[in-house]
Amino acid sequence: MNININIQETLSRTVTVKAESIEDAVRQVEEMYKNEEIVLDYADFDGQVIIEKAEEKYKVET
Repeated sequence: MNININIQETLSRTVTVKAESIEDAVRQVEEMYKNEEIVLDYADFDGQVIIEKAEEKYKVET
């Protein structure tokens, strides 16, 4: 019997930016991430690992 198990690891990093508002700070960091100025790697592993049964995905044709 084959059983699919999903493994997830979490990467996270705190980034400090100068901004006029929280919304502006979020936009800045999103843009930096999108432009690959921020790239998370193994050093950003936060220790969280989730192991669970993978959900079956069914394609429904309409």
